Amino acid sequence: MKKLISSDDHIFIAGGSGMVGSSLHRTLTNAGYGDKTKGGALLAPSRKELNLLNFNDVLNWYETFKPNVVIIAAGKVGGINANATFPADFILENLKIQTNLIELAWKTDVKRLLFLGSSCIYPKFSKQPIKEDYLLENSLEPTNEYYAISKIAGIKLCESLRRQYNFDAISLMPTNLYGPRDNYIKSESHVLPALIRKFEEAKRDNLKSVSCWGSGLPKREFLHVDDLSKACLYVLENWDPSSKNSPHNKNKEKLSFLNVGSGEEITIKGLAELISREIGFKGNINWDLTKPDGTPRKLLDTSKIRSIGWEPSINLVQGIRDTIKSYRSELKNKKIRI
Repeated sequence: MKKLISSDDHIFIAGGSGMVGSSLHRTLTNAGYGDKTKGGALLAPSRKELNLLNFNDVLNWYETFKPNVVIIAAGKVGGINANATFPADFILENLKIQTNLIELAWKTDVKRLLFLGSSCIYPKFSKQPIKEDYLLENSLEPTNEYYAISKIAGIKLCESLRRQYNFDAISLMPTNLYGPRDNYIKSESHVLPALIRKFEEAKRDNLKSVSCWGSGLPKREFLHVDDLSKACLYVLENWDPSSKNSPHNKNKEKLSFLNVGSGEEITIKGLAELISREIGFKGNINWDLTKPDGTPRKLLDTSKIRSIGWEPSINLVQGIRDTIKSYRSELKNKKIRI
């Protein structure tokens, strides 16, 4: 079957310097994209080079560099504390970034666009595993609803442009991500990188105990960022939502967004114990019940993306082991902010 993107495409990775964007760059390069000898290009401007919050800046950039494939991995992200502290920033910045990128991709005749959402778009108490059908069935998790609403808006913008103007926009909803180049800033990081930093510092400082948020009982699914990047490349090359055998919802309508995850889950307590063991921390782990747990369980149903041929390949233990090595290397070389 002919691939839907080619080696001579000019591919714009919005958010190219972040964890997902840098992984996408590696994956696309390894697959032969961005080869200048074939007329291809990988475009990953930094924040200094392109302000995604400014409509005119984005328009000028599109008109100058003329990408014909766009991947949106840009946005303001953070954990429970960051979402609770800066709700206006999360909804406003994400709405601006994705609307600028999606609308101007459509207006400048980009041939394919991939928008990356988040599993937090689904209701807090969704049936498990979570199917694409459950979007908008009930209320969101309050601790990150502002971020979630912005991501839902992005999905619906892509969906509406496809429906009304036949613009080839697709979306993936990844589960919790981790891997090289993650965010380890205390006020912003998600649970897995936060735990890596916490236990690394505890080991370094010879602490006898570590305190973690909540009860440790909620379950989470984690996907290595390189598995997500391979999923992105796979759907860009192969998934046409208008094709005869493309996944559909319970109403037999063709879907333009799919879940992507590992299909496995672990309790936060189990995750903390795994990370502490891999790091070599020998002290106690205490749980602070005054802190929120967030959604009790969040496992994605990934049967639809698997039905078109994609499968994850990196298991959690090996993925965490590699991520700890990356953290230590990045910290040593001062490539991360903490």
